[in-house]
Amino acid sequence: MLNFITLFVLYFLLMILQAAKLIGAGLSTIALAGVGAGIGTVFSALITSVARNPHLMKQLFGYAILGFALTEAIALFALMMAFLILFTF
Repeated sequence: MLNFITLFVLYFLLMILQAAKLIGAGLSTIALAGVGAGIGTVFSALITSVARNPHLMKQLFGYAILGFALTEAIALFALMMAFLILFTF
């Protein structure tokens, strides 16, 4: 039969594992700050480019949407990692 101290140690170890899981999921979402900066950079470059050469707006807009999609994919990968850490381990 397990005594009180053994049960307390097991409970404490489970709480440490839970805390490590939550910290890891939080750290994996740091990439979202970089994604926000990247999206801002993409569209600020679009505004600057259109201001310099308005005739290329359609082509530049297509490139900006491609850059947005690729940058947003990084955010989805970061969120996927956070959810994997939270719900599979």
